[in-house]
Amino acid sequence: MCRVPPVSKTRAVSDPQAFSLESVLQDLRFAVRQLRKNPGFAGTAILVLALGIAASVTIFAFLDAALIQPLPYKDPSRLVVAYETTNSCRECNLSYPDYLDWKKANTVFSPFEAWEASVYLWRSSEGVQAVRGARVSGGFFRSLGVAAILGRAFTDADDTPAAPRTVLLTYGAWESRFGGRQDIVGQFLILDDAPYSVIGVLPSEFHFAMRAAEFFTTIHDPNHCEQTRGCQDQDIYGLGRLQDGVSLQTAVAEMKAIAAHLEREYPDSNKGRSARLVPLRDAIVGDIRPTLLVLSSGAGLLLLISYVNVASLLLVRAESRRRETALRGVLGASLGRLVRQFVTEGVVLVTVAVVLGIPAASVAIPWLFKLIPERRLRGMPYFREVGLHLRVLLFAGAVSALAVVVFSVTPALRLSLSNLRENLAEGGRGSAGILWKRFSSNLVVAELVIAMVLLASAGLLGKSLYRMLHVDLNFNPANLATLEIEVHDASYGNLDQRMLLSRRLIEHISAIPGVVSVAHTNDLPVTCNCNSTEFRVLGHPWYGEHDTALKRETSADYFKVLQARLISGRFYTEADDASKPRVVIINRALAKRFFQGEDPVGKTIGGPDLSSKSLAQIVGVVDDIREGDLIETIAPAVYYPFKQGTDPRFFIVVRTGKDPAPMVPALVVAIHQVDPNLGVRNEFVMDRRINDSPAAFLNRSSASLVGGFASSALLLGAIGLYGVIAYSVSQRTREIGVRMALGASRGAVYRLILGQAGFLAAVGIVIGLGCSTAAATLLKDLLFGVQSWDVSTLITVAGVLGICALLASYLPARSAALVNPIDALRAE
Repeated sequence: MCRVPPVSKTRAVSDPQAFSLESVLQDLRFAVRQLRKNPGFAGTAILVLALGIAASVTIFAFLDAALIQPLPYKDPSRLVVAYETTNSCRECNLSYPDYLDWKKANTVFSPFEAWEASVYLWRSSEGVQAVRGARVSGGFFRSLGVAAILGRAFTDADDTPAAPRTVLLTYGAWESRFGGRQDIVGQFLILDDAPYSVIGVLPSEFHFAMRAAEFFTTIHDPNHCEQTRGCQDQDIYGLGRLQDGVSLQTAVAEMKAIAAHLEREYPDSNKGRSARLVPLRDAIVGDIRPTLLVLSSGAGLLLLISYVNVASLLLVRAESRRRETALRGVLGASLGRLVRQFVTEGVVLVTVAVVLGIPAASVAIPWLFKLIPERRLRGMPYFREVGLHLRVLLFAGAVSALAVVVFSVTPALRLSLSNLRENLAEGGRGSAGILWKRFSSNLVVAELVIAMVLLASAGLLGKSLYRMLHVDLNFNPANLATLEIEVHDASYGNLDQRMLLSRRLIEHISAIPGVVSVAHTNDLPVTCNCNSTEFRVLGHPWYGEHDTALKRETSADYFKVLQARLISGRFYTEADDASKPRVVIINRALAKRFFQGEDPVGKTIGGPDLSSKSLAQIVGVVDDIREGDLIETIAPAVYYPFKQGTDPRFFIVVRTGKDPAPMVPALVVAIHQVDPNLGVRNEFVMDRRINDSPAAFLNRSSASLVGGFASSALLLGAIGLYGVIAYSVSQRTREIGVRMALGASRGAVYRLILGQAGFLAAVGIVIGLGCSTAAATLLKDLLFGVQSWDVSTLITVAGVLGICALLASYLPARSAALVNPIDALRAE
């Protein structure tokens, strides 16, 4: 017989002594003894709950850092990012003249500023280094409400052509590159061969996720392109603070009106251009928000299935303790005292689970960081705050408190539905036992439904990732290395100087053993559908529309290095230089869209004004090289010979005869042999670049984590089903013994028990199929080439869940089939 704490027959719920410290300690000691007496139940329940807590706390820590924790700016909800829009570009950059007009004409922002991504060549004691930076307008940090911790931030006076060149350092750059020197303010840095005076250091908590910069300078003196309203080769974006009382909708209406006015005033450059405003937080976390929400849903479902699983175990245990509770009631224990005992046991159970779950979460958080490529992590500085902070611990406390309520109420409700004397006499059989058995079965069905939803989600994400990584690139990414080279405009300011640099780089790199071929381009494949140009087709009717295409400038061997396929015409050659008529190659997408029923080879395209210097003859059509991310649509593209181009940017593409990764250091050395003042960064193997692309990274991380949740949910569902079937067998031992005594075979007993399990599994699978299809709509922003109702995935998941359910039911069925009829009847 179970040991029970001494209880007075005359003690009532209202008796103050019932809530004395001594009685609480009695309940606590009894709860610990009960868990120690049932290590199987206690260990399973604690581990299941600890798993759910760890998963939910871990994901909430990331969700909190990205979506809940305030941005490190003054009143960040009033900050918006401003873009221009066109028919082919939803979030385009601004031209500098347009920015100035938007700044001058608007009445909704105070202030309205601008920023532009940049890379500086910093001459350090260790040589020239390419450093990420940003050029900003004078009031940029004033709009953010950020002040320097050393020195000062920029003012409007710093952003004029006549002003001295100045630079602000981020806290990280100050510490890592300058050792946190207190005398850094007033020192000079050589950036792009020009001296810049350090005027301040930004706070440690500051970050601007739109550009993970280390050095900030002012726009200061716009270059020729930036001063041209229609120039596309710039990356200026607006940043505004809404004035008090002005809504985002009001601001959007006004900025669109300003853009419409500029379109009428400058039809040649601004036709079809409008305005788009996005809250700063949305602009920062826009691409990762769907992933975080999906992972939060997965963690929430895993936590729910943990609750359900432990609740099912508690119900089964409550049935086995009916004699104990009945005896305590007969001896005088009040209903309140019995309920309090269950509450105490729930508190002990949850406390131990939290003690295990929180450390597990602290281990899981840095592990999850390893899933994020370093290059992607630089653009997510808000994740620096991920950890077990106060809000995360409060969330863990709320999750734990809810668990205490659920685990206390579950067995306590059992008391209100039972008659103590009937329980004492019947020992576990009766209408109440049947009712709770049915309730436990329903909980198991709920577990299987949740497991089905998570398994289907993981399957869809995995299939999406597979298709994403197997899209047609129309070039061969194997054995390709890529490097970005930063050059001084002062040293290589004209086309002849850049051509000489290109030839020397290709010669030096080609001489490295193992290198097969080398080329360069102004933009790498699988990057973005950006850097476009407006064009017209000579001889085609024109109605004032501005057709756009991606603009790429490459060396003559570029298509050979990529192993791209020529569809018609020819590739340009080294002979196609500035002394020859201009030529271009177009991709299949441009040919299909603008030359339907025509052979584009031999046709001429040019700028919107069809000026003589912009005209170029199409000499070839190449297959659609995927320039954008893996999930972006193929855009029309025009490829210009580098020797006839204008873009000074260099991305070196090297094809090797073996794995290129070990050869990258040698490639860097060869580049510095050509010119030690060249900056080299973003050294990547193309296969890795593709695998770490934004779409692949988000899909892979989602598939991995949801897959982990699904595997855990499947295990928990199997445990829950095992528990219900095992309890059912224990309650039906006499029935099974009678059946076997009357001639039932072991096979019949197997069919009886497995049939019960199969019914529960079938109900869970059928309901789960419907819920999975509905839940998959949450994944629509992450799925590529897969529908939410993908039949093969759902059938596979249903089969896996069904097999696991039957395997979980096999042991109880086997136990039932081995029942000895005589022993079963004697036990009764």
